[in-house]
Amino acid sequence: MKGDEIMSKIDDVRNYTYRQIQFLIRQKETSVGKAMLANLRRGIGKTPGELPELWGAFLNEMPSELYGNSGMPSEGEWAVYIALTLFALHQQGNAEPVHCEKVSLGTAAARLMNEKTEEERGRILRRFGPVVTAKSMQELSHHLRGLIQLCKAKGVRLDYVQLAGDIYRFQFLESRKEVQLSWGQDFYYVEKGEKQ
Repeated sequence: MKGDEIMSKIDDVRNYTYRQIQFLIRQKETSVGKAMLANLRRGIGKTPGELPELWGAFLNEMPSELYGNSGMPSEGEWAVYIALTLFALHQQGNAEPVHCEKVSLGTAAARLMNEKTEEERGRILRRFGPVVTAKSMQELSHHLRGLIQLCKAKGVRLDYVQLAGDIYRFQFLESRKEVQLSWGQDFYYVEKGEKQ
């Protein structure tokens, strides 16, 4: 896929994820919203489409350009699915929305490091490193889950719209290195205390 085509689809992924996140935030205290969030949490670690009860939560009104046509999930479906299922995990038990614009994955991981013991900092680095070097969507999802659980425990919020765009780009070799470097830059930029 060419760079301009990837950029066009990133916009579709981000815009669609934004609409879904905003809907979930607005509905989180209703029975419909609670059911959607619970279903999405059950989808963590699964392949998009594997659980029919999730189809509406991540496919309803998705731009047709993002649909897969091979019987396998498309890159767009993976990106939206992982972002929404992890958002549901993070949002569980939080009165305030956990989606926070402009807080990248690297920034969130760095914020976890603030005022920690060396042992705690090592544990965070052991969770962040495998996310950055994941080789498949299943592996990425698995390692992201561990990092999001730490964010949830420590009250660190994250931009899930940006995460969806990053996950989309991560699936293409030509843009994966850019995503990895961006996460690392954000992590060390915040780590130095220059961006809080």
